[in-house]
Amino acid sequence: SLLAGGSRQAAYDRVWRAKKLAAERTRKLDERRKKVKLDLEAREREAQAHESEEEEVGATRSLEQEIMRLREEGSRQLEEQQRLIREQIRLEREQRVQGKQERSGAEGKVTPKLKLKWKCGKEDETSGGYSEDVLLRILQKYGDVLNLVISSRKAGSAIVEFATVKAAEMAVKNEVGLTNNPLKISWLEGQPRSHSSTVLPGSTTQPRAAQASVVSERDYESLVMMRLRQAAERQQLIEQLQRQEEEESHT
Repeated sequence: SLLAGGSRQAAYDRVWRAKKLAAERTRKLDERRKKVKLDLEAREREAQAHESEEEEVGATRSLEQEIMRLREEGSRQLEEQQRLIREQIRLEREQRVQGKQERSGAEGKVTPKLKLKWKCGKEDETSGGYSEDVLLRILQKYGDVLNLVISSRKAGSAIVEFATVKAAEMAVKNEVGLTNNPLKISWLEGQPRSHSSTVLPGSTTQPRAAQASVVSERDYESLVMMRLRQAAERQQLIEQLQRQEEEESHT
């Protein structure tokens, strides 16, 4: 019985040691699995952090490139604006120089003047459709108009003074006025000699009934400046118109 009891004890010890070894192996395996899991999680977090860092770097690089592109584009636009401003200043300077040369060349010369006539009743408040603004718009397409005087005594009569002979010649040859009330234009003063054989002083152009006047718009400010300048010449023009009317009334 002692031997049997000893055998059972030995068997029990072997089973207990086997269970203990199995439990130890299970514990070590669990620790190994836990470590592997932790390592995997750490690697995953590291990979995510690296990916986020790369995305941030890429976004920063894209932002820097966009900023550089906008700066270059803004610089080009600024350069273009500066170029346009310089070009405008150059053109204005050339125009001023050219205007001074034309005015200095015209000093001492008689400016060309034309006489305008059209049908107009004494009681016609519209002056036959020819107000000062209408006449200016009609005549200014040929060149600068220095003065325009509409007779207050004789309806349908006016005198215009051009800055250049060429403008006056073009007006005499081409302008017909309004279709329903044509203009008669004749030389009053400053007619070039080269045309004296073809266009006599006092002669009028024949209106073309089918042709309508082309009205060009002028800048209002330049129109105001034009009216303000050369007040003395305008007064002389008025006196000249009055003398013309008196001479016509005596004939």
